[in-house]
Amino acid sequence: MSAPTLRPVPTPQPDRLRIFDTTLRDGEQAPGFSMNPAEKLEIARLLEAMRVDTIEAGFAAASPGDSEAIRLIASEIRNSTLCSLARATEGDIDAAAKALEPAHRKRLHIFLATSPIHREAKLRMSRREVLQTIERCLKHAAGTFDEIEFSAEDALRTEPDFLVEAMSCAAVNGADVLNVPDTVGYSEPDEIRAVFERLAAHVERPDHVIFSAHCHNDLGLAVSNSLAAVKGGARQVECAINGIGERAGNCSLEEIVMALQVRADIFPAISHVDATKIWSASQRLARVTGSAVAPNKAIVGKNAFAHEAGIHQHGMISDRRTYEIMTPESVGAPGSALVLGKHSGKHALVQRLAKLGYQPDPDKLNQVFKDFKHLADELGEVNDADLVAMMEGFSASGSRWTVLRTELRTTAGRQPKQFARVELEHPDRGRVSDIASGDGPIAAAFAAVQRITGTDATVTALETRMRSTATGREFVADISIDIDGTIFSGRARGPDIVTAAIDSLLFTLDRGEAYGRADLTQQQPAAAV
Repeated sequence: MSAPTLRPVPTPQPDRLRIFDTTLRDGEQAPGFSMNPAEKLEIARLLEAMRVDTIEAGFAAASPGDSEAIRLIASEIRNSTLCSLARATEGDIDAAAKALEPAHRKRLHIFLATSPIHREAKLRMSRREVLQTIERCLKHAAGTFDEIEFSAEDALRTEPDFLVEAMSCAAVNGADVLNVPDTVGYSEPDEIRAVFERLAAHVERPDHVIFSAHCHNDLGLAVSNSLAAVKGGARQVECAINGIGERAGNCSLEEIVMALQVRADIFPAISHVDATKIWSASQRLARVTGSAVAPNKAIVGKNAFAHEAGIHQHGMISDRRTYEIMTPESVGAPGSALVLGKHSGKHALVQRLAKLGYQPDPDKLNQVFKDFKHLADELGEVNDADLVAMMEGFSASGSRWTVLRTELRTTAGRQPKQFARVELEHPDRGRVSDIASGDGPIAAAFAAVQRITGTDATVTALETRMRSTATGREFVADISIDIDGTIFSGRARGPDIVTAAIDSLLFTLDRGEAYGRADLTQQQPAAAV
């Protein structure tokens, strides 16, 4: 008798995790993050390109501006479901329906608090009254929306038995998504996973109804708690670009998406988000809101793929997998950066010099390495212009142009205009000056610089900061410019913000010409003194 044929056991495929983005609603509610309708539409387009499943475009009943923004977004977005938040009142539901009228696919997101402290202090409702309100509002919304989501506000501080009862009531009365918010960021991963497992086991619901997690970051656990919820049965996560949101923020979209992608071996679900669009969306949101991303922010911080330590740099040069668990390209970031500082070794220095066109002999390299270490101790970070100065034997800003004078002027009135007179010196052209106007004093100065130098570039990003040095203080400007579709980055230091900004522009323009665009686009960031 022959042995039975053994068939391989198929590997179970992970479930789909829906990504519900609330950047434009919960994210915008954070102080200092308000956006106008045009800005919200711009972010919504980025979210749609990223293949986000649901975009919570706002809170229609909150203000006429929010309603207008939702309607504007709903008129254009076609590939993502559009959602409006609503309190558990007929008026809010009707306002959401009106704002979402143009949407290709529309979702209502009703919320009502269920925890004892909210029932008693805020709602002044009994358990029975809460259940009656859920039933009444869901029946009022029936047939008007493609999907209805119910959120039990402060769910993680709600009695377990009543949370099951409230969710069952919502599911029976037409809710398609049952959201379990950790509204005040109170929970921890083991606890929240147990809550979702209990709800999955005990809530009576139709087969299509899924659970959702909405975790706040008050204890810094929003992403960890959301991942634990996924293990507990959640099949939607509510998040925001850069983690923006009320108080300490929300679960970060970029972190949840990449955690599921990088560790697909341990999570039972994965999103369909196009992760290569993450970086650009993060950078654009930061510019729209005027709130810079922290350098050490996971996935999208400027240091997320930067390496200074010599041991790390040697490993990266040998095989980037030694110190990177994902590639910058996987999230659309510009590329890894070997930051030259006092911890850097000779391998990284040699690589950077080669990109700048220098291949010193061993004796010259040894001397340059010593000079490099001394400069790193003084400045903290050594940039491309510092290396050029070392190799060429001069100590200029890294640009052929020198800033001699800058004069700024602003007119008074309801629509003030800014003007700048900039005087530069060039070794061949001598002293040259020009006057230009712009959207702000620095923009005016940039316009004058480009008229003088005869260049045509678009400034896509500019960050300035002050730093302390051994001899006092200095200002640092990081700039990115677009020339014919190619992005160049630069950095400069100066005694004031305007001079540093102008030097950063001059350096970036000058190095682009001197070393060629192909080389500069591989350096993140190139930099001037």
